[in-house]
Amino acid sequence: MERIVALDVGDRRIGVAVSDALGLTAQGVKVIQRTSLAADISAIMETVNQYQAVEIVIGLPLNMNGSKGPQAEAAEAFGRELEGKSDAKIAFVDERLTTAAARRTLLEADTSRKKRKTVVDMLAAQLILETYLGRKKRTT
Repeated sequence: MERIVALDVGDRRIGVAVSDALGLTAQGVKVIQRTSLAADISAIMETVNQYQAVEIVIGLPLNMNGSKGPQAEAAEAFGRELEGKSDAKIAFVDERLTTAAARRTLLEADTSRKKRKTVVDMLAAQLILETYLGRKKRTT
């Protein structure tokens, strides 16, 4: 199996996680500070190429009732932009509550407020990837 990159796309930051080569584990690798669409995509493609990823999973922040709001539409638009720049397959995963779960995990680990701000998006991307890998495992 090849590696998969997962993204937690926010307005200010993009959390990035990568699977191992067997598709069993997810590891947060970095947080990209958003500057411009071109720079954001370039930074993501650098990671996709570095890990030779064949798939990019993007968290889709649906509303609690399952409908798409502005953030979900923005994530889909970002995915369409990536699709034009990469040969990797683009997939979306419902990411409701992943950022909240990431914050809770960091609070339980007694992580400082400053450190939480810098890693919460990366941890959210890791949770998105773990969800995706778990779903893939169940369907194979």
